[in-house]
Amino acid sequence: MSQQTINVSTPNSGAGDSLRDSMVKINANFTELYTDDAGDVGSITATAPLARDSATGAVTISLNDDGVTHAKLAPRYTATSAVTSAATITIDTSTADVFTWTAGHSTTVSFSNVEIGDTCSLIITGGGSSYTLALGNINGSSGTFNRLAGTYDDTSAAKNLIEFKFISTSEAWYQISQIAT
Repeated sequence: MSQQTINVSTPNSGAGDSLRDSMVKINANFTELYTDDAGDVGSITATAPLARDSATGAVTISLNDDGVTHAKLAPRYTATSAVTSAATITIDTSTADVFTWTAGHSTTVSFSNVEIGDTCSLIITGGGSSYTLALGNINGSSGTFNRLAGTYDDTSAAKNLIEFKFISTSEAWYQISQIAT
C-alpha cells in the first residue's frame, strides 16, 4: 500500500479529512510499518567478497568468493626474505615464509611474531667452516624446539632446509634436510 496522506486543507474550512478518516489513515500507515519486515531498507549494495540475492525486500547476504588464493594470503605465507649472517638473528615470521642466508658466523636464531600454526622455512648455505646453529627464543621468551630429524651441515655450499611448524607461540617442531647427492 502506498502512504495515506491526511488532507489538512485550510483550517476550519470543512474541506479536510474528518477526524475519523484521519485516524483510519494513521492506523493503516502504522500497520504497514509494523508488519513490513523487509521494507525498511530502500536498497542494499554488496561488494566482493559479499554478494546479495536482491537489492530490496527480503535480502540474503552471502560470501561470493570464499576461495583462498595465493594472492589473498599475507606475506607471512608467500614471501621470501634474505637474512644477513650474524651471531644472533631474529626471524620475523610475519614478513615472509622462506628465509635464506649464507652462514658466516656461529648463529643463534630466534623468532618473533609467531602465531599458532605458522610454518617457516630456513635455507642456510654452509660457510665451509665449523659454524654452529643454535635455536633461541620464540616471541621474546625461551622457546621449546623439538627436532624430528636431520642434522645441520656447514660444509661449504651445502644447503640446509630447516622447516619449522609452530604448535604454540612458544614451541616448534622442526626437521633439517640437505639436497641429496
